[in-house]
Parts: sequence; structure tokens; C-alpha cells
Amino acid sequence: MHEKEHVIKILEETKDALLNNDVFKLKELSNQTVHAASTEQDTDSITLAIIIYSLSKVIERKYKYEKSCTGFCRYSMKAIERAIDSLKKGQEEKFRRNLQEIIDSINKFSGDFKANVEDVFRKARINKASKIYEHGISMEQTAKLLGITMYELAGYVGQQGAQNPLAKTISAKERIKIAVDFFR
Repeated sequence: MHEKEHVIKILEETKDALLNNDVFKLKELSNQTVHAASTEQDTDSITLAIIIYSLSKVIERKYKYEKSCTGFCRYSMKAIERAIDSLKKGQEEKFRRNLQEIIDSINKFSGDFKANVEDVFRKARINKASKIYEHGISMEQTAKLLGITMYELAGYVGQQGAQNPLAKTISAKERIKIAVDFFR
């Protein structure tokens, strides 16, 4: 576990964002965590990024499953509080178990809510993998770190690239012009 104080700060801000149903703050915190995860290839940070992003998506869809969502968020909040306490005490293994409890708690629910949250976590893994891949980690390593297939990651990255105007290739003529301009 790297940057313990930073992780504690992220967890405390996550707790506040959860209390306020602040989806945008949760996504921002997840992105901050992905950056740290990318530079260190730290699986704890990756797990944390996935959980925070998934919580943001669950809250976004709260209107569909009000009661179940409230229970899931309340349980997640308690697990986050225990994770903070564990980190402050230097109990990194206990911290990991607290994070895993959030993921495992999905099994306590049933029906559409359970399926929806499982889908959210699966998509969050793929989404965060694409962000880590953007930081220059190989596709194979990224897929391995996040427990997804390279096929899932490649499909998502390709789909995002088609939507990203910065991913557009330029013609040979335009590249030559840029190179000539560069050396003037």
C-alpha cells in the first residue's frame, strides 16, 4: 500500500461524497486513485478506484432501486470507515479485507439490484483498465491487474478511441507538414 495518507484522505472524501450522494465527486476521486494506481501498479489503489467509481454509478441509478441502494451504500460506508481505521493502525491486510467486503456485500442482495451492481462493477473494471492503459501500462499487464480479458479491454479502448477526436489519425501529408514546421 503506497501513499497511506493519500488513501486515507481519498477514503474520507469518499465517505463525505457518499453522504451527499455526490456522483461527480466520487468519479473525480476514482480518477485520482487511478492515476496513483497507474504509476505504482498498486492493486489496492486499483480496487479502491473500482469501488469508488462503482459507488458513483450505483448512486446514479438509485432511483431504480431506492431501498437496496440505500442499504448497499450504508454497508459500504461502514466498510470504508473500518478501512480508514485499519489504515490508520497500519493494518493493511485488514484494510484489504474491508474493501473486499464491499464487493462481497453484493451477494447479500438479490434480483435486479444484485445483477445491476455486479454489472456496474464489471464495467467499472473495464473503464478503469482503459484509464490505466492510457497512462502507458501495457494492455496485457492492465488486463491482468484488473482481472479482465485483453479482449474486453481492447473492445472498450477501441470503442472509446472512435469517440475520441484526439485519437483520430492524421494523413501522411499533414504529418509531413507538422514535421517540416517543427524544424523551421
